[in-house]
Amino acid sequence: MYQTDPPRPPQETMPTMYDLPSELIGESGLPDEFHRIQADLLSETCQPLTYSSEEMLLASDLNLYYDPRHTLWYKRPDWYMVLGIPSASQQQDLRLSYVIWQEGIDPFLVVELLSPGTEQEDLGKTLREVNRPPTKWEVYERILRVPYYVIYDRYENRLRVFKLMGTRYEAISLPENRFWLEELELGLGLWQGTYQQTTGLWLRWYSAAGWVPTRKEQAEQERQRAERLAEYLRSQGIDPNNLP
Repeated sequence: MYQTDPPRPPQETMPTMYDLPSELIGESGLPDEFHRIQADLLSETCQPLTYSSEEMLLASDLNLYYDPRHTLWYKRPDWYMVLGIPSASQQQDLRLSYVIWQEGIDPFLVVELLSPGTEQEDLGKTLREVNRPPTKWEVYERILRVPYYVIYDRYENRLRVFKLMGTRYEAISLPENRFWLEELELGLGLWQGTYQQTTGLWLRWYSAAGWVPTRKEQAEQERQRAERLAEYLRSQGIDPNNLP
C-alpha cells in the first residue's frame, strides 16, 4: 500500500477485528463446562459502583490482539475486564475480538483459570521460545501492563492475585481468599455455593454489603420481601390482594 500525504492513522490502515481470526478449530484451551460456568458467574456478579455496564467490557475467551508489529499474535484470556470503553448496544456491533490498536484501552484485570495443561505458562514459569510469541505472563505484565492478574486453581482451591508494581507483578496477600479493589469498590473472592445447578467453590465478586447477587438470587430476594410485606399486612388486618 502506498503512503498517503498526510499519512493515514493506524486505526485506518491496520487490520481490524473483521480482518483477524476470531476462532481456530481444534485450538487447545477452548473452554470446558467449568470455564463457561465460572466466566458466567464473574460477568453476572461484576457490578462495580464506579463504572456502569455501558462503559466496560467483560469478556471470556475473546481473542485479545496486543501487538501492532505482529498483528496475528493474540492471547485468549479465560476472562477479562476493560474499563472506560463502550459496550455494544446493537448485535451487529458485538466484538469478534478485542484489538488493542483499534480500541486504544488495555485490560484492567485478567483472570486465568488454571488447568494442568496451562499451569506453567499462566504462572510465568515458561521461557519464551526463539521466534515465538511471548508468554501470557509477558504479555500481561510487560506489554499490556494489566494492573491486576488473577489466577484461580480449582484443583487446589487456591486463589492467587498479582498486582503490577512498577514494572513487575507482585503477589498480593489474600486473607480468607479475598481481595478488594478500591478502583471498583468491589472485591473478588472464593465462594462456596451453587450456581447454574452446580455446587462448588467459585470465584465471585463481592461488595461492601456482601456477595453481589445473581439475577436468580435477586428474584428470590424480591419474592421473599414481597411475602414478608404481605404477611405484615395480613397481621394488620389488611388483605394484600385487595390493595389498590
